[in-house]
Formats: sequence, C-alpha cells, structure tokens
Amino acid sequence: MVTLKKLAEELNVSVSTVSKALNDNDEISLETIERVKELAKLYNYKPNRAALNLKSRNTKTIGVIIPDILNHFFAKVLFSIEREAARHGYNIITCLSNESYDKEMKSLEILSNGSVDGFIVSVAEETQLNNSSEHFNSIMNEQIPLVMFDRVLNDVNCTQVIINDYVSAYEATNHLLKEGRRKIALLSNISDLSVGKLRISGYKKALLERKDYMNEPFILSYLADADCEFKIESLLVNHHDIDGIIAIDNTSGVIALHKALKLKRKVPKDMSIIGFSDSNVLQFTNPKLSTIAQHPIDIGLNATKLVIREIENQLVKNKKMSIKTELVLRGTTL
Repeated sequence: MVTLKKLAEELNVSVSTVSKALNDNDEISLETIERVKELAKLYNYKPNRAALNLKSRNTKTIGVIIPDILNHFFAKVLFSIEREAARHGYNIITCLSNESYDKEMKSLEILSNGSVDGFIVSVAEETQLNNSSEHFNSIMNEQIPLVMFDRVLNDVNCTQVIINDYVSAYEATNHLLKEGRRKIALLSNISDLSVGKLRISGYKKALLERKDYMNEPFILSYLADADCEFKIESLLVNHHDIDGIIAIDNTSGVIALHKALKLKRKVPKDMSIIGFSDSNVLQFTNPKLSTIAQHPIDIGLNATKLVIREIENQLVKNKKMSIKTELVLRGTTL
C-alpha cells in the first residue's frame, strides 16, 4: 500500500508538503502540486481513512452491493439491512452489480471515496467465476469495514455472514434417503458459484455415505436465463425412476413440483421434492414445498450489526458467522 511517506521519499519533500499538495494548499507551489499529484496517480494512491481520522466525520451511511434485486433472497436480506441500519441511526446506499464484475468494482470505487463508512456485499457471479478479489482487497487496505454475506471470496480477509451450505444440502439429501428414495436428482442454476459448489458437495457426500444407495449422483445444471423449465420437464419425462429431487437454487424446486404434477407424478407418494426457496413461493404451490430455510432476515440483521461494530471500533475484525439453516418439511416430502 502506497503511503504519504513513500510519496514524500520519492519526491524528496516532507510528508507535510505531500499532504498539503494533495489538498491544493496555497502554501505549496503549483509545480510541486502537479508533481505530487502525478506520482500519486501513478501509484493509484488513496488517502488512508485511519490516518485522516475520519471517525470524527462519519457519514452514518453503509454501502450495500447485491447481485440481483429480483431474487427474493437478496431482496429480503436488503430489507433486513435497511431496517437494522435505521435502528442504529444509519442510512444505506444500495448498488446493484447485476452479476457484473465491472459494475461491482465501480460501485466500490465510487462509494469508497468518502460516501460511506463501510460495506455489506454479496459477490457478483462474474467476480466469483473469475476469482477476482483485487477491488475488495483494496477496500481492506484502506481500512474500510467490509462484511460479505452469502457469496463470499475466501481470498479476502474480511468479516463474513454465511449459512453452512454443505451441511444444509447434506441434511436434505439424508432426509430423502431416510424416506427410502432410490434415485435422487439435484437441480441447480448456481453450480459455478461458491454456494452452489458447497451444496453439490453436501448432496454427493450424503449419497456416497449410504452403502445401499446404488445410483450415481445425478446433477442437472443450467444457466439461470436458460430454458430451465424445458430442461426440468425433459428430465422427468426421460427418467421415470427419479423419486427424489433436491433443488439448490431459489426457483428450481417450484418448477420441478409444477412439472411433476403436470406429468401426473404423485407428490410425495411417487416423488419427494426439497427446495432452497423461501416463503415467497409457498402460497403458489399445492402441495406446499418442503424447503431449506436460509433465514435471510437473520443474515441481513447480523451483517449490519457486524459492519456497524467495525465502523464504531467495537469488534475485532475478520469474524466468520454462520447462520443455522432449517429443513422445513411440508407437503412435498413424507
């Protein structure tokens, strides 16, 4: 990280001179100001918030960056963040990455220039696929509090609020095995994301541990914007022996239920289905969908508490909090 001292040493001037030049102080000549700013730009220098003692000038604002506002999970987390922030006297500025690395990076860059005191972020799909972490590490180097939730980057040494995705899928798969299901398929439009990979691993582990389970893991992956309805219906048409489904994203469980009923499959007599969908889908399904409850309200509440504590220097940084999920059994399981 480039400091005022390093700039001063390279220019052979005092730290005070560099600081005044960067702030266009009229005590400093225009020539020196130009030299200082050119070198600062070359090194991509940004003022250290701690060194500037910005605590006395807090904005009482938190920057929130989420991948998708139409996803009900993220919408509920955002609702919880805003409510908890307001309870502590904070406002939020919300940005949407729309799963884009560039949009995520630009949002961080704009808001980190003194607009907010800290960040709550769920990482964009493109960022995870490319394993890009430089923009977040830059935020950490500036000592700006950062809390990631749900989708996180382990290369970034920041506070995290997550669920145990591996255990959640493992327990759901074990429930179907205990029902006596003999061919359990996993449906996913998030297979390339960190949460998706963990859920797939939990599903596979549960099957491999069951010595009397004779089928290989059966995973149907597809893009979120692809024709998932067609693919799920084709799966059920071509594989009559599937008698259990674990859907690890927000919508596939509902689609699988609708397609199974369309094809005259009796649920849960012929087939059990467990989804990761939240309560927003329950009113539209009959029978009611069994789900893994992710508790987005708790995730948003705790992410907000943690970032505020870091902003107010009340907490040791780099804490990892795991929110316990719950397997809620309803009408699509025995």
